[in-house]
Amino acid sequence: MKNSVSPAIAANTRQTVYAILIAISFSHLLNDLIQSVIPSIYPMLKSNFHLSFAQVGLITLVFQLTASILQPFVGHYTDKKPHPKSLAIGMGFTFIGLLCMSFANSFPLILASVSLIGMGSSVFHPEASRVAHLASGGKKGLAQSIFQVGGNTGAAAGPLLAALIVVPYGQLYISWFALFAILAIIILTAVGRWYQANMVLAGEGIAAHSATTKRRHISRNKIIASIFILLALIFSKYFYMASMTNYFTFYLIHKFGVSVQQSQLFLFAFLAAVAAGTILGGPLGDRYGRKLIIWVSILGAAPFSLLLPHVNLFATVVLAILVGLIISSAFSAILVYATELIPGKVGMIAGLFFGFAFGMGGIGSAVLGWLADRTGIEYVFSICAYLPLIGIITGFLPNIEGRRSKV
Repeated sequence: MKNSVSPAIAANTRQTVYAILIAISFSHLLNDLIQSVIPSIYPMLKSNFHLSFAQVGLITLVFQLTASILQPFVGHYTDKKPHPKSLAIGMGFTFIGLLCMSFANSFPLILASVSLIGMGSSVFHPEASRVAHLASGGKKGLAQSIFQVGGNTGAAAGPLLAALIVVPYGQLYISWFALFAILAIIILTAVGRWYQANMVLAGEGIAAHSATTKRRHISRNKIIASIFILLALIFSKYFYMASMTNYFTFYLIHKFGVSVQQSQLFLFAFLAAVAAGTILGGPLGDRYGRKLIIWVSILGAAPFSLLLPHVNLFATVVLAILVGLIISSAFSAILVYATELIPGKVGMIAGLFFGFAFGMGGIGSAVLGWLADRTGIEYVFSICAYLPLIGIITGFLPNIEGRRSKV
């Protein structure tokens, strides 16, 4: 087959293509902004539809399991047969889900709506991660951080916009967020054209990276064990994040008597810290090694998470910000570390880890909702405080990166 990629384009994709990284990051911002509207309106939905905490958790479970189950399969398929247009098509599912959500008049319809949004997410994340990888120019940690910070910024902005638009005016105003989906479709269509023109180069990177991996002499069993360790770390991070993103507002309202809108502002502060921490994780991993960053970002959050359930409102918000800042640097480092363990499978690895992260978030939300109904919301936070201690198992990961330069 004739190579249709020009030498100029080939040269450019061996450098960091910041225009594409910014475009895909902004699309991630829009995607996750839309997704974060769902937990942001839980108090309103709970009141309007007379839901229990367990039903609130089920909404998140349906949304995140829809995304998590499909993501590895989408990633595995597109590793073999990439589809640049799938980015825009996936966002189309999100658009439809938003419109359905705004008009839903029963609990089953709410579940159907969030499942459509989950399907859109299942397509977006593996393919968008592949685009970020292709545009990285070798700075894979930086590329993932740029990509991730878009998502985290959107997740932080979503509750704020929901507090300003949906909470005061009602469920119908969710439809306004469909405008963000339309904007994302336009951007992703343009990104898809660049992706189509540069797909050939992905194969060259796979071959070079595979040769590097063979020189490391890492056994298959050690690779499998490392993947399970990384997934355990994802479990600890996202179970804890589920408690914060889904129930932090309820915790603040119950324990300190703040209003719904005040609680949304405090949730925004936590999620903004998460966005800021994400910026640091990738570049620090490129410089100092991903294993070190993984270790610090999970285990380093433990002292603050353990203190959080035992302090006043001001200290609670400060500690939540510190936890968000530290723990958020983990995911980019974990994802890039995993792609270096198994080169040539960027879509499958991204799908597996994004999917598992979403799944843990969904299961965590459902389990914690069930637990909150039976024991109280404060007990949930006292238990989740111990989750970052799981970060100690990072020590069992192999050192695959060698010495880091001081450049």
